Amino acid sequence: MDTYSEIKYVKGVGPKMAESLNKCGIFNVLDLLLYFPRDYENVSVRKSILDCEKTEKVIIECTVLNILKDIRLKNNRTLSTIIFCQGDNKFKGKWFNQIYAKNSFAISSKYLITGKVDKFKDEITIMNPKIVKNTSMDTNEIIATYPLKNNITNNFFNKIISDVLCNIIVTENLPKGIIEKYCFCSLNDAIRNIHSPKSLELLNEAKRRLKFQELFTYSLKILMLKEFIKSNNNGIQFKMAKELTTLKAKLPYNLTKAQSKVVREILIDQKKDIAMNRLLQGDVGSGKTIVAIITMFNVVKNGYQTAMMAPTEILAKQHYEEIKNILKDFSLNIQILSGSTTAKNKQLIKQDLKNGVIDIIVGTHALIEDNVEFENLGMIVTDEQHRFGVSQRNRFSNKGKNIDILVMTATPIPRTLSLYLYGDLDVSIIDELPPGRQKIDTSNESMENSGKVYEFALNEINKGRQVYIVCPLVEENEEMKLSSVEMLYEKLKTEQFKSIEVGMVYGKMPSKLKNEIMDKFKAGEIKALVSTTVIEVGVNVPNATVMIVENAERFGLAQLHQLRGRVGRGEHKSYCILLANIKNNIVRRRLGILIRSNDGFYIAEEDLKTRGAGELFGIRQHGESGLILSDVIEDIGILKIANNEAKSLIQSDDVCDIKVKTEIIQKIEQTSSYICFN
Repeated sequence: MDTYSEIKYVKGVGPKMAESLNKCGIFNVLDLLLYFPRDYENVSVRKSILDCEKTEKVIIECTVLNILKDIRLKNNRTLSTIIFCQGDNKFKGKWFNQIYAKNSFAISSKYLITGKVDKFKDEITIMNPKIVKNTSMDTNEIIATYPLKNNITNNFFNKIISDVLCNIIVTENLPKGIIEKYCFCSLNDAIRNIHSPKSLELLNEAKRRLKFQELFTYSLKILMLKEFIKSNNNGIQFKMAKELTTLKAKLPYNLTKAQSKVVREILIDQKKDIAMNRLLQGDVGSGKTIVAIITMFNVVKNGYQTAMMAPTEILAKQHYEEIKNILKDFSLNIQILSGSTTAKNKQLIKQDLKNGVIDIIVGTHALIEDNVEFENLGMIVTDEQHRFGVSQRNRFSNKGKNIDILVMTATPIPRTLSLYLYGDLDVSIIDELPPGRQKIDTSNESMENSGKVYEFALNEINKGRQVYIVCPLVEENEEMKLSSVEMLYEKLKTEQFKSIEVGMVYGKMPSKLKNEIMDKFKAGEIKALVSTTVIEVGVNVPNATVMIVENAERFGLAQLHQLRGRVGRGEHKSYCILLANIKNNIVRRRLGILIRSNDGFYIAEEDLKTRGAGELFGIRQHGESGLILSDVIEDIGILKIANNEAKSLIQSDDVCDIKVKTEIIQKIEQTSSYICFN
């Protein structure tokens, strides 16, 4: 067995379970070892069942005395019961409608179980107890709990990962000098201790090593990209097209000073014989797209093709429509390529791209497919850069030779951080909003006041306006008690909003249906749209004046700021209402930053200072950036050190360093992860 062995060949998995693991993104042993725990339970805090409080979640070491027969209750529910003992103290374990739960237990066997305590008179019960670990096995003080999907249990993950680690040695792959300099544990120990830590100290050491490794490799790839660009910097020299003056006169509005400044910076880059590699930062609604359109137009008028890639089909479609509208008087061939494009049209578009018939192509990830070829690509634009990893950006840029690259983001990033995240890019900033953008009144309300909030939203709808409602989860999560899109949609449709048209959009919805609903919302047919963060970027509905975010404490500030930017785009007064469970001062302070300011750069800087738990920029996007353990904000100290060491390695002429650098880069090409193995 090695790290690239298929998961179906791991002992205890088999073809059926392999399919379930594949749905979790686990295809080989490496994926399994990098499927890190989401949390840990300290099982050293074992207490007497008699000392447990009602509703307290506990971990109890106990023995099965008796397994009772199931009872069918009057409400048609089935009750399963097991009698446990802890020394001389007896208690019950009960399950409703879980008839197979008791099959995991055997009479006279010892178990470590967890669950919530219920007390009534003299009877003690643990509701829905789960086995933490069979006490016949070697017990750790800390037990890993994994993100669970597709009916895979935590016990199963613990078992197969434990089995794999018994049959594999993870080879060291960092330079010996770095390991000694920072007193890192070995990669082998780090992987073992993050899954099965013997102590908190060992767990923290494992996390420190793995976070460094991930951010070191991330920095290395960014810096290697910069080095590659510098060594292959013979770019295309684009002249200033005469038609730019005509385009400027035909624009539906005047550019702001900041927009004009950035346009000049990009046009100056285009004139140089060095390929442009520039990041365009701008707050929500600052007008980045029009800057991209003007500069793409200049490239097209020089006889070259341009391409723009967006992270979602909704956003790609909006860009396509805006580009067509702005450039409608110039007889250009503008097309869109996405997942929902029919097979026939895809074939035609790809052929026209290859033959140079298409001037501007807008699309999603479909643009970086291997069979997408251009005759003479001169410039690419990547929108919402933080949604794409370095590898995706590379694949896109490789569609042409020495092309100009413009990446855009509406996620304002503190300058101190952008140096590390975008070390390969020059930076332009649009730091003012176009005239006429409405200031959005932002407030937070307790979840208990949601009824009043929805009454307010209904009043706005009755005035002719439209409303967004954003939820953090698609499916009900009983443990976290968060609102789900489907549940809230049904509730609003039958209660507060029963007299109006309500729509629902979420990420996994078929693209065609999603687009139909968004088109109806834009047209004003749907008055209230219940959604996940799929509408975070790019959706422009000027008539929408209210943004309600459920469980706002679960979102990062920049994400909330992005969501807020979906309203305030028309002439009417707009509102953003954050429905939140405010349980501590950290949450209160973070939401207070949003309430005080509409300036995304200020919000980013303040959140960097005060950041508590949770995501901040959406930069840690669950695989989209490739980072699976590190958080570039929370771990900025490690990022700085890792970045400096990556620079030293790149500049080193030492034979061993060159060998390590080459091996790491090769391994990165084999996996989307930055925690790589030899």
